[in-house]
Amino acid sequence: MDRIAISGGARLHGEIPISGAKNSAIKLMAASLLTDQPLRLTNMPRLADTRFLGQLLRRLGVEVVERDGPDGSETVLHAPEVTSAFAPYDLVRQMRASFNVLGPLLARTGHAKVSLPGGCSIGARPVDLHLKALEALGAHIDLHEGYVYAQAPRGLKGAEIHFPFVSVGATEHAMLAAVLARGVTVLENAAREPELEDLAECLNAMGAKVEGAGTSTVTITGVTSLHGATHSVIPDRIETGTYAVAVAMAGGEVRLTKTRGDFIQALLDKIEAAGAEVDHTNDGVIIRRNGARLQPVDIETEPYPGLATDLQAQFMALMTTADGESVIKETIFENRFMHVPELMRLGADITVQGGEARVRGVERLQGAQVMATDLRASVSLVIAGLAAEGETIVNRVYHLDRGFERLEEKLGACGAQVRRLKGGEGVEDEA
Repeated sequence: MDRIAISGGARLHGEIPISGAKNSAIKLMAASLLTDQPLRLTNMPRLADTRFLGQLLRRLGVEVVERDGPDGSETVLHAPEVTSAFAPYDLVRQMRASFNVLGPLLARTGHAKVSLPGGCSIGARPVDLHLKALEALGAHIDLHEGYVYAQAPRGLKGAEIHFPFVSVGATEHAMLAAVLARGVTVLENAAREPELEDLAECLNAMGAKVEGAGTSTVTITGVTSLHGATHSVIPDRIETGTYAVAVAMAGGEVRLTKTRGDFIQALLDKIEAAGAEVDHTNDGVIIRRNGARLQPVDIETEPYPGLATDLQAQFMALMTTADGESVIKETIFENRFMHVPELMRLGADITVQGGEARVRGVERLQGAQVMATDLRASVSLVIAGLAAEGETIVNRVYHLDRGFERLEEKLGACGAQVRRLKGGEGVEDEA
């Protein structure tokens, strides 16, 4: 397996262009199942997760063509007919979000057999809310042998759906199914993330009638069919936040372009409180830190517009060298402190009790061999490595490739000493 080696101590200077949002792109790709006309997505990230979903969509009958366009990478998806409504385990297990093909398949064909996504390294993340939303829309759901068997031979019908807690995935899934349902669907306590607004904008460009996306109440008036469209994927706020933290950790000054600072304002406020400077620009933000040691800052993850759980590991890495103790509270997912033992291998002083981690800043981190446990945890180790003395080697970087496009290239262009080790390269260093 590939690994990433980081020689710490280099300050970062330059510019990093932010890619299209992974969490938006994969739901937009699923929307291609809702029409027999082409859907053209621009500003598409090239990631392992988008490749996984592309493989599944091809299995279902979607033509998937990736190419370079005038606005960067683009993907054209065309499903003149759905040739299969079966999403097997071997494809769905590679990425949980691929489960969201269930709603579009059901809405368009009236039936679907989709594998349950299985376990997850950061917690159970059950799909109960997804299935209850589809049942509210009139689907008959059976579960056996690890598969969801869904039937709606007379089509879906509008309903009022109240989510007992905020769920991005369930809100998106309900939207994808309800756009072709008869009548009006109202989603209460809906997620408000920018990716929800992006999905609604794309669906509306395809002829759907979605109102209120980005608020806690979303209203969908069903239509009989959707048509093709061209849509540009929003910037990736998690990638934006990750590089903002990386600059705050390593020091220097970097301009993050092709993005929106307002998507991560909760994080930027904390970065400023820690002692870095933040300037908003027309196409992104500038992060700079020179001089004094970072200050400890407490954070608590929350649904949008609060601080994203997907940025918690990165911020924890930042706090490992702060001048004092900070408290990190994780309220969204259980088991999302799996990066803690690996940060401690670098010399971090962290104790965990339940959903709370106490980080006591140390003078400096020391490079070591570490293991990525999930997507966001893996990049927190890279961030820590940027400030550690000596060399840090991050194993299992396939986690990184799921969500970060050209990470070594982007950091390297700003002066970071980071390189990818192919296969067994560098293994002799372990002896």
